[in-house]
Amino acid sequence: MRVFITGGSGYVGQAVVQALVAEGHDVEALVREGADASVVSDIGAEPRRGHLGELDLLRAAGDRADAVIHLAPSDPDTDLAASTALQERLGDGPFVFTGGAWVYGDTDGVVNEDAPLAPPPIVAWRVANTRAIMSAADQGGRPVLIMPGAVYGDNAGLITAAMIEPARSQGYASYVADGRNHMALVHRRDLARLYVLALGAPAGSSYLGVGESDVTMLHVAEAASRAAGAGGATRSLSLDEAQQVWGPLADALALDQQFTARHARDELGWVSREAGILEYLADSAVTA
Repeated sequence: MRVFITGGSGYVGQAVVQALVAEGHDVEALVREGADASVVSDIGAEPRRGHLGELDLLRAAGDRADAVIHLAPSDPDTDLAASTALQERLGDGPFVFTGGAWVYGDTDGVVNEDAPLAPPPIVAWRVANTRAIMSAADQGGRPVLIMPGAVYGDNAGLITAAMIEPARSQGYASYVADGRNHMALVHRRDLARLYVLALGAPAGSSYLGVGESDVTMLHVAEAASRAAGAGGATRSLSLDEAQQVWGPLADALALDQQFTARHARDELGWVSREAGILEYLADSAVTA
């Protein structure tokens, strides 16, 4: 297929482009004016200059494409307008867009996509946007929602930014309260494969993109500390202290979440192939 992708030059987007090209798809990637187009061209995508606010450009891109993958981060209004424009001329081609597992809040055990939503403020806007985007399925469109956990891998991602890099300078990694809250996590390359598989999903489908579900924030902080060369040293933060360090992100990091990705496995054949977070961090400590 000819696939148009937004956010293709980003951390997850580059992995998705690579996975698409590996499967034989032709990829056109939106690249902002002034940005280095070689970031996407070097991994096999055709750059298309523009931004999410150029709705006519997005409509034309949807018209050219057999499928769209929407990854680019933006504010809620821009995200909804861009998603609507991208679907307008796509017809019944898949429109795979991005949500996030945080919208479920604390899960009280292992849950699936049908669990009730209780989003922290940082992602609360996604609920209304998702409902509006998914409504295209009633008009013959084919929206498909991917809800990743926190993404790690390839020496970047949330765990690197929130724990490893601070531990290198501070000598410890931080966690919230007693650190017993479970974290929903996914390796970047596993997530990329899910986006590609979702091109074959039915209209209106939703998939959690999560790997392990039994790893606590304390486990991750200890492993991140070792990966940073801090010997496993950690520090507990109250939620108020965490909000001073991480801002609104703290509320999401403090969530206790456990998920099953059985739906993606059973319907799309998606399974995690990459190292789990603790194995990944142990390898990072060896190779740092």
